[in-house]
Amino acid sequence: MTVWEEVLDLDANLGNDMQKLGYKQQLHRTWHIVESFAASFCALNFIGGVRTALFIGILAGGPAAIWSSYIVTFVFMTITAAILAEICSALPLSGSIYIWAAESAGPDFARFFGFVVAWWSTTAWMTFVAGNCQTTANYLVSLLAVFEVDFPGGIDLGNVKWRAFVWAISEGLLIIAILINYLPPRLYSMIFKFSIGLMMVDFLLCLIWLPIGVSKTYGFRSAKDVFTMTYNGTGAPPGWNWILSFLFTAGTMTGFDASGHIAEETKNARVIAGKGILTSAVATGLLSFVTIILFLFCTPDFDVLFSLNAPQPFVQLYALALGKGGATFMTVIAVIGLILNTSVAIVAASRLVFAVARDGVLPLSGWIGQVDQEGQPKHAVTVMYIFAAALLCTILPSQVAFFSLISAGAVPTIAAYGLIALLRLTMTPNNFKDSYFFLGRYRKMYYLVAIIFNAIVVSVMLSPFFFPVNAENFNFACVIFGSVTLFGILCWYLTPPEKWLRREIVLKALNDANNDHENHNH
Repeated sequence: MTVWEEVLDLDANLGNDMQKLGYKQQLHRTWHIVESFAASFCALNFIGGVRTALFIGILAGGPAAIWSSYIVTFVFMTITAAILAEICSALPLSGSIYIWAAESAGPDFARFFGFVVAWWSTTAWMTFVAGNCQTTANYLVSLLAVFEVDFPGGIDLGNVKWRAFVWAISEGLLIIAILINYLPPRLYSMIFKFSIGLMMVDFLLCLIWLPIGVSKTYGFRSAKDVFTMTYNGTGAPPGWNWILSFLFTAGTMTGFDASGHIAEETKNARVIAGKGILTSAVATGLLSFVTIILFLFCTPDFDVLFSLNAPQPFVQLYALALGKGGATFMTVIAVIGLILNTSVAIVAASRLVFAVARDGVLPLSGWIGQVDQEGQPKHAVTVMYIFAAALLCTILPSQVAFFSLISAGAVPTIAAYGLIALLRLTMTPNNFKDSYFFLGRYRKMYYLVAIIFNAIVVSVMLSPFFFPVNAENFNFACVIFGSVTLFGILCWYLTPPEKWLRREIVLKALNDANNDHENHNH
């Protein structure tokens, strides 16, 4: 029996629907709107995302490109979130994004696109988890530069001892984030709420304490600098250098599909999961924009900024503005926030792995697809640990290889967003009218602009970031993305149709969704 035989309606009718279809509800269903919102809001982590990648934005276009590109990103990512909310409401299932892609494609192409997006999504979330652990480690080790601690061979990516040090800390942080995921659902609900609270404390400290520190030390940037200054630190032609700023802006708004991944654990998921997607995207967009403007006013002169040689320059920026003690305090908050951010990402990723395993596609599917007595897929969480720990090992031989893996992390998710919009426009524009978030008469225009915007972002993420291109700065994301897509196509070709995403099951899901609409009309 596959997940595709499950048709979810309002929570009150859920048990009867599932019994009629011969599908047993396995996961706990105890979470509400707060947890659904937190799943995406904490996975997006607006304050951590902006702080971590701000320097990339400054290199690509400078302050003027950052704030203007972010407004464009906010508008089009919100439209993309609305498109995902629309189909999530019709199909609120674990592993949601590949299921949405398959059903958006219609019965003839459902299996093909389902396989491809399943590979894209699992790759994206696994690499995000690994990358986040290394990002968190960079905050911690940057304190060595603040306190001027000598490290054997120097704080340098070319130093293998340094890379081993960062790797060991990253692996330790991954273990902490994984262990949090073994908490029962009732306790993990508290993690969601604490994560939101900590992010807002971090934001308020940046909003109040950081400007006070800046005013007493190196001083603010002028409004003219913040809103009109451009910069080319990539070596790209001026137009493309500006477009490269979308690497930063879109990266901070990727991951709002997480609410959909926990849909089967959410009460009244047909309404709540879509709300989680949409509200988290809007909240992240608004708060990120405020954070961006704040940080642009608080960054020192670029000569000073680019002389900061720590793995995470923001730690040194805090030291300049707040002193060593203030920098340590803000770094600890950032690190705890990122650990919780990683933990929430593991929630979303493990549900994706669980859903694929439940359909019998993965090796050891019977074991991976099991849930414990609390209704949690703990074996899928363990699989997440194994893969993320293995990915982190690529830090040891080459930092370039690891950066390429991480830059490839966001590409499949953005590609999946755009693909779902494309399939809705071309294959199933008139389906899922019973969705709580049905987009109405202008839906085709929304699909079209989401396709164009996400295609531009994918091209930016696959592009080299530094020019001229050489072996050291080549972006292997295109190779990784191409390989993952090829694996997905091979799996589609080699897996018998009766084993996963059978045509009649896809048809049943489509028909049930459309019949619900007709029944409600009558």
